[in-house]
Amino acid sequence: MKLLFIPGSGAGREVWTYQTGYFVGSEAVALPGHPEGEPCPSIEDYADWLHGYVQKQYFKDVVLVGHSMGGGIALTYALKYGSELKGLVALATGARLRVNPAFLENFKNMIQDAAAYRAFIEDIYKWAAPGFRPGMVTDRLKINPKVMYNDFLCCDKFDIMARVGEIKVPTLVLCGNEDEMTPPKYAHYLTTKIAGAKEVLIPGGTHHVFGEKPGETNKAIEDFIKGL
Repeated sequence: MKLLFIPGSGAGREVWTYQTGYFVGSEAVALPGHPEGEPCPSIEDYADWLHGYVQKQYFKDVVLVGHSMGGGIALTYALKYGSELKGLVALATGARLRVNPAFLENFKNMIQDAAAYRAFIEDIYKWAAPGFRPGMVTDRLKINPKVMYNDFLCCDKFDIMARVGEIKVPTLVLCGNEDEMTPPKYAHYLTTKIAGAKEVLIPGGTHHVFGEKPGETNKAIEDFIKGL
């Protein structure tokens, strides 16, 4: 079984440090543009890129774990290539990932303001475990803010609400109960639409619950994998 972790908007593979260090043989994927190369123009294109990567590496019995935009990528992969998956973990994500227009405009202006961008990144991880936060901020700052803006636009266009019920892959839906970006109602929707899906809400977790509550996150994933 191959466990692949897919990061969210503007994030690199280091964001999964607590997971790849726990799950032996697992791998965190560096999406195009994060930081090497050019980012994809849509979540579907990211899913197609990931499928090509999986095929090139000859991975078998793949379990995808995707956070936020990465969750959208994983869900899209399951719709298009589900027969090739062993399992799916949708973490702090949804079947639709609309982004507030005012936020998009503010972020676009932030691209040219290094200090504002750094403050934004630091705020993302304000609740993260102390040993996790500095490395994550450093890693995120290696990725061009234009890539994150691109990813937010990809999220804004993403909507598989009408199709998510077609997913037949064994699925775990994970969410922090204090997540305001992709709140628990997003998780509930996935759970009710995907046949047999299991849902775990992690108390005290926000949008980056896997870095805030790594023990609880890893246990939920581990229990799910054992049941496959």
